[in-house]
Amino acid sequence: MNFLEFLSVAFGWLYTLSWSLSFYPQPWLNIRRKSTSGTTVDFPFLNTLGFLAYLIYTSALYSSPVIRYQYALRNNDHTPTVAFNDIVFAAHAFVICAVLTTQYFIPSAWGFDRAPGTRPSQLIWGIATGSVFGVLAIIFVVLGTPPDADPKTAWAWLDVIYAISYVKLLITLVKYAPQLVHNWRNRSTKGWSIWQILLDFSGGILSIAQQGIDSWLQGDWSGITGNPVKFLLGNASMLYDLLFMGQHYVLFRDSGPAKNGERDSLLERGEEDERLG
Repeated sequence: MNFLEFLSVAFGWLYTLSWSLSFYPQPWLNIRRKSTSGTTVDFPFLNTLGFLAYLIYTSALYSSPVIRYQYALRNNDHTPTVAFNDIVFAAHAFVICAVLTTQYFIPSAWGFDRAPGTRPSQLIWGIATGSVFGVLAIIFVVLGTPPDADPKTAWAWLDVIYAISYVKLLITLVKYAPQLVHNWRNRSTKGWSIWQILLDFSGGILSIAQQGIDSWLQGDWSGITGNPVKFLLGNASMLYDLLFMGQHYVLFRDSGPAKNGERDSLLERGEEDERLG
């Protein structure tokens, strides 16, 4: 193993660690505050669906002979740049996001009072439902493809996996928006953990760096073009991370205990009609 190969492996596990740790600050903050006020369920609800999609996607590209064969046909005989740590990350993220979602759907189980924002908005329900039906439509198209069709040019099971990956990509592009708007309307990031954002930002940098190294080592950039979801995930998330940092550290910096108490009171009351959807 040369230095670049070692660096790729190290970056892979480091971004897995960083991203994995990013899921803990929000549920822990909710437990400390005994409330989900200041946040909405839209983010964890979409995250749960998104990481279920990502778990299916990474597992198929890593372990399915059929999917790997079809991928090689379409990408100059190169193998997918999906590592085992991607599967570990996706499985862990799915479980933690599902647990976090229960803090909103069944707050009494956690000893929380029901706060505003514990029901997904109509927009988020629409995105979730549309994503599921979109994947089902591709499955039916593949099932209707003749068995002797060339998977390099015809509809194949790889296209189903790509459709699932695009669900994850779509969710990543929109899942932060409701919380950004919620923070803006409250003029506060109270209740929203900044640590999850800082850890997510670090993981995004490491993920992109790893994929660049892998593509360089293979001598072919289809590692990025053939696995666009992993590359775009890092970029989209980091842009949102920067916006949240701007809100937390610049626009809505807490100015003292009195102001914090006033904001907590406002957040506890909440205003459901101001949420997305």
